Order: sequence, then C-alpha cells, then structure tokens
Amino acid sequence: MSVSVVIADDQEMVRMGFRLILEGQDDISVIGEASDGAEAVEAVHRLRPDVCLMDIRMPKLDGLEATRRLRQAQGAATDGTKIVIVTTFDMDEYVYGALRAGASGFVVKNSGPRLLIEAVHAAVKGDSLISPSVTVRLLEHLSKPSRAETAAAAARRLTPQELKVVSRVARGHTNNEIAAQLTLSLSTVKSHLSRIQDKLPARNRVEIAAWAWEHGVVR
Repeated sequence: MSVSVVIADDQEMVRMGFRLILEGQDDISVIGEASDGAEAVEAVHRLRPDVCLMDIRMPKLDGLEATRRLRQAQGAATDGTKIVIVTTFDMDEYVYGALRAGASGFVVKNSGPRLLIEAVHAAVKGDSLISPSVTVRLLEHLSKPSRAETAAAAARRLTPQELKVVSRVARGHTNNEIAAQLTLSLSTVKSHLSRIQDKLPARNRVEIAAWAWEHGVVR
C-alpha cells in the first residue's frame, strides 16, 4: 500500500528535490504540493494525504501555524494526516513550537534523503523522528520541571515499568531497542506506549519524550 504525501515548501526546487527522493521509493507517492501555508492547509483538507512535509518559513501562513490549524481542526478530514516539519532552520524555538503544534517529526533539510524517507515511514507507523542534530539539544531545553507538577508527582502517574519505557523513549531509543534492554516482547513495549499515551496524555512518542524531560523524570 502506497504512502501518500503532500509537500509544502515555498521553494520550487526544494519541492522538486523532495518529490524525486520520495517517488524513487516503491511505497511512497507524492499526490500534491503547496507553496505557502494556506495552500498546505487547503491541500491537506482536499487530498487527505497520509503525510504532509511542512516547511516552517512560508508566505501567507508559516508552517507552525498551518500545523496548528490542521491539528486543531475537527473531523476526519485532517486527523489521519501526519505532519513532519522539514526545514533549513534547526533553531530550538522552531523544534519546540513544531512539536507543541502537533507535528509528528522534525527533519533538517541537510540531514539527507535517507532520513527524509525514514521520517515519512515513521510518521505513518505512529512513531516520530527528529533529526539527530537537534534531539539532544531539544531535550536539554525541555529539562526544566513543570511548576504545576513535580518530578515525583509526575512519576506517580505511571507504573515502574512504564517509567522505564518512558526514560528510554526520552533518550531516543527505538521500540526494538527498548524491548531488548528490558527483556520484553515488541508487542508488550507497544502496549506500554499505548497506555502511557493515554495516561499523560500524549499523541506520539515525541510528546512522551517532551513530557519526561519537562517534568524532570529524566535528566
């Protein structure tokens, strides 16, 4: 089954490059493009792609606001579309803003074709991918315990085993790595993650990681 993608970027050459990379894969199909944020919102509503690759700095509506509007929209038209931010700028406020707006990943454009393809596949599977160049810095930026909830209080929301899973998610480990480290089956790890998302609540593993660092559960 082919993964459908919409590319939103104000530079035509970038859109062409992404299209060539993605359509070189047997299981990915680019079904639309947008040159600004307003067009991106309209294209996602109209085409209902599996994934939208969203630039940040675009005219009319920037990528963060476009992402926010798509995530806040009610109904099935946009709920099924995962949004991956793909930008030249890996500034902390952009990464943090993108994740808080509801993006499922953040990839810096110079990360290379392989990471772009992996980000699309990860988003479709319900996982999230952040370029390694920004992951550690982002998590350090988030590592200030919330005033509303101390680390101890936050930790009590989860079982000891769930906390072990969360700490590994927060440090960037994959489900397979977590399963091996905790001597669990892959299905058990996925079950833990599902329960964790419900308890926090969090929409994806990136938000789980952000919660862990924000509340001082990991440092």
